[in-house]
Amino acid sequence: MATVELTKENFDRTVSENDFILIDFWASWCGPCRQFAPVYEKASERHDDLVFAKVDTEAQQELAAAFEIRSIPTLMIVRDNVAVFAQPGALPETALEDVIGQARGLDMDEVRKSVAAAEAEAKAEGGGA
Repeated sequence: MATVELTKENFDRTVSENDFILIDFWASWCGPCRQFAPVYEKASERHDDLVFAKVDTEAQQELAAAFEIRSIPTLMIVRDNVAVFAQPGALPETALEDVIGQARGLDMDEVRKSVAAAEAEAKAEGGGA
């Protein structure tokens, strides 16, 4: 599957319409981004059941700011509208495959329960002040 270019116009729709999406935040001037690009592209060919997307942080500064991207490349994985992984740095092929495998293995019902519990705890702490 070809890599999808994400913009602020198509980001929400693309993420909500896909169960599993990998997002590479990058810029053309970034050396590590250019090194990571072929690794990411090869993974997209191996995992044609997943959506691989890219966000050009120069062209899409609002998106980069919304996700508090401070270092590029940053890889993010979103499953069922939940960000389950986010890490800056160019991953080698074996590490990328490992991360994809771990994300595939997640029990999303458990992840949602954990997120709901954390949100409830944060709300309770904020409300009790």
